[in-house]
Amino acid sequence: MDASVLSSNSSVQKQRPAVGPRLRILLAVVFSILAVLGVNSAYLGTITFIEWLTLDSWQSWFYQWMFLGHLILGTVLLVPFIVFATIHMAATRHRKNRRAVRVGYALFCASVFVLLSGALLVGLRIINAEILFPHSTKIVYWAHVGTPLVACWLYWLHRLAGPRIRWRLGVGYLSVAALTVLAIVIIHTQDPRRWHEKGPDQGAQYFEPSAARTSTGNYIPADTLMMDDYCRRCHADTHARWAGSAHHFSSFNNPLYLASVRETRNVSFQRDGDLQAARWCAGCHDPVPFFSGAFDQVDYDDVNDLTAHAGITCTACHAITHVNSTQGNGDYTIEEPLHYPFAKSNNKWLQWVNAQLVKAKPGMHRKTFLKEFHSSAEFCSVCHKVSIPGELNHYKDFLRGQNHYDSFLLSGVSGHGARSFYYPSKASTSCNSCHMPLTHSEDFGARIRDFLTYPTIHDHLFPGANTGIPSLLGRPDLVKDHQEFLQEITRVDVFGIRTGSANDDPLTAPLRPTIPSLKSGQDYVLETVIRTLALGHHLTQGTTDSNEIWLDVEVDNNGQTIGRSGALDPDQGNAVDPWAHYINVFMLDRNGKRIDRRNVQDIFVPLYNHQIPPGAAWTVHYGLTIPEGMTGSLTIRVKLQYRKFDSAFLDFVATTSRPGDPIQFKKKEDAPYSNHLPITTLAEDTITFPILGDANTVSDSYTENETDPKRTYIDSWERWNDFGIGLLLKGKAELRQAEEAFHQVEALGRFDGPLNLARVYLAEGRIDEAADALNRAESYRSPAAPSWTLAWLSGRVSRQQGNLEQAETNFRSVLEDQTSEMRARGFDFSLDYEVRNLLALTLYDRARRLRSPSVLQEKQQLLQHAAHEFEKTITVDSENVMAHYNLSRIYSELGNEDAAIYHRELHEKYKRDDNAADRAVQLARERYPAANHASEAIAIYPLQREGAPGFSHSVILESDQGK
Repeated sequence: MDASVLSSNSSVQKQRPAVGPRLRILLAVVFSILAVLGVNSAYLGTITFIEWLTLDSWQSWFYQWMFLGHLILGTVLLVPFIVFATIHMAATRHRKNRRAVRVGYALFCASVFVLLSGALLVGLRIINAEILFPHSTKIVYWAHVGTPLVACWLYWLHRLAGPRIRWRLGVGYLSVAALTVLAIVIIHTQDPRRWHEKGPDQGAQYFEPSAARTSTGNYIPADTLMMDDYCRRCHADTHARWAGSAHHFSSFNNPLYLASVRETRNVSFQRDGDLQAARWCAGCHDPVPFFSGAFDQVDYDDVNDLTAHAGITCTACHAITHVNSTQGNGDYTIEEPLHYPFAKSNNKWLQWVNAQLVKAKPGMHRKTFLKEFHSSAEFCSVCHKVSIPGELNHYKDFLRGQNHYDSFLLSGVSGHGARSFYYPSKASTSCNSCHMPLTHSEDFGARIRDFLTYPTIHDHLFPGANTGIPSLLGRPDLVKDHQEFLQEITRVDVFGIRTGSANDDPLTAPLRPTIPSLKSGQDYVLETVIRTLALGHHLTQGTTDSNEIWLDVEVDNNGQTIGRSGALDPDQGNAVDPWAHYINVFMLDRNGKRIDRRNVQDIFVPLYNHQIPPGAAWTVHYGLTIPEGMTGSLTIRVKLQYRKFDSAFLDFVATTSRPGDPIQFKKKEDAPYSNHLPITTLAEDTITFPILGDANTVSDSYTENETDPKRTYIDSWERWNDFGIGLLLKGKAELRQAEEAFHQVEALGRFDGPLNLARVYLAEGRIDEAADALNRAESYRSPAAPSWTLAWLSGRVSRQQGNLEQAETNFRSVLEDQTSEMRARGFDFSLDYEVRNLLALTLYDRARRLRSPSVLQEKQQLLQHAAHEFEKTITVDSENVMAHYNLSRIYSELGNEDAAIYHRELHEKYKRDDNAADRAVQLARERYPAANHASEAIAIYPLQREGAPGFSHSVILESDQGK
């Protein structure tokens, strides 16, 4: 401070007062607001600093009210401050102390900038400016934070140039302010939310047998769970897609689920006297009536009650705070979320205030409704992995239902399964990458990501395979979205043809570029291959008992159908030919009747399971006889067809529907319901054979050197490999044919040949040949065989040869190695619990070899290591039968009888009831001859069955008569 300023202090007192009585009152108001605002700002700044320090959001309900107060105080301060500053500057503009005047002007400008930068900061966040200008809010924020410090410094200079400063009073004020800030921060820490914790076992027992629970054990009000319109204000595009999704129509607003759950509720009430067993469905399908307590009401209005139409709401998913396990059945914890002020207000102005608060300070909103596990496969597992409890089936405490999670986890697609036949260039580590693709949006939550140049959101239609619901709702646009999603996820290949009527007759393959001529009067077996491509789980999954995926085969001779399998039967409600090949699970009840109306409470045992794993294949054989005297050419068209719900289920829905239901199903009393749901062609292939003896024979135009627009070129080795895989997966019946296929793959110079030959030899017990095949596979370099698959198979061979130490090394290599290639491709096989079980078994076998008392300590250590590995399996798959069985044995040998009993009981719970199949399966074989045929180890499907829809046997007879 220079001397002129200091010397002017004495003259300042002699000048007329710059602040009159009224202005002093105004000044007191300004300073009071500034004091409160200062404390408020210090609190907000402290929380921001903690967030920066911890890299986590600490915003809470209390924080939002304090932020709202910050905005109100800033707005209220504006008018009195401007009035006071204007009057004060006008009164002092001629003061001789020019330094004080100039500093005062600078202080005024800084103060105005604080107010303007605050308004600008809120405005930038409201319009989501970060999308186009990523650093704009940060710049303005630090300007808003830094300018008050400049203002304080200028005020200090201004006061030094003016009247004497009362230091003790200032220190007192600052102390009170600091203590107030500390108290407010302590209040802030009293946040009732407890994230990432499993809800209490005690409290309301309403939720069983569903595994879902609330964070408090209490109900959650229905209106809190049904705030979709509130979400739509900022997330219009997301809401619009969700509104047409199967998630939205998961509950009583879905006419098909409505029919099934009504039956389950009726069975539960009549059998048990209450609706408790039916809660098993509600934890995933009906979260709003379930968590609000309405679901248990016997007189619940499943049509007119508002909660019946809610489905899986925005809150039902996004308020989940913890994934309790990966056992499924809704095993999650959900909270009643805290909202910003005025979230439930009906006042439009207060709604506007709420929206601006969310946009200005989205941290609490983001942390409340979007957690890291929301993008994980484990999150999806809570409802897309299912087991049926004893409370529901009154038969067994555990029956496996659908299981998307383990199917995905153990696949090559996820990068966690070490035993796949094929691997992608890059692993897809979550379900979202397929079922929530990025789509352009201007929603407030949109972001520019993944190297895109425009803002995107994740598609909340969850495109998949449910073409049935949007069709019934009259939404062809959504049907088209699902159908487009289903393209190129599978492939069909007319691979070869056998001369004869058996699956081991001479084979001509692969068909194309060479196509043999067929001979009239000759029997043939057509070899077709279905391959799963861009699919991360089994085909099919979900409602495998009511999904319809089948092969539709048509054989044409000069415009006349001479063979058919898989046609629709208009006399049976457009039902599919029951003798077609289906990719499904033919599930039975205990009386051998098919589960055909989603009656989950009756599920007992499957007759067969024809699901195809991801990155695998399946072969289907068709028998065909060329009629005597037939000439010209023979065109065979094979289509893999899909329809969401089969005709038997829809007939049940139509029969049980009531007046007033969401959708009315019309049917004649004495006729089955006509199924007109859309049919999607997933894949197809067509081939034309010339018939011997005709001068106008044709040859297929497809060659390896040109592109057929109707068919993607496939390398011969891959076609042979797919054919072999499809035979291998059927079990022991066709291993010899699989061996022949893989020999062809090896002859074409691919490691897949000897690698898959090793699988065949292991299945047949030809261990030395398996070892030789692996040695040959390991010699390939361009491309090289996957080291993890080699290690897994080598470990199996070493186990069979008794070389347990080498087997242990092999299995640990699979589970623990992390090469640069694996890291680049996102592969981590430590979660492959099938390989881990083999490691644990190997350690257990090593321990059992040690019988001498002198090696007791080593044996104990090996037993403990084996138990440790099996326990790791259970952390990933808590229902693993092999792990529980062996843990019961190991802990018994270790003397831990309590643990042994615990795992013995779990093994009894989870193991398959092999005796259950006998009676039910026998009854089913008698009741369903077509399904009985399909369940055979070797099934050759007839293409010329008398009475088959779409085919008349008289065509064959007429051809024979005209020869």
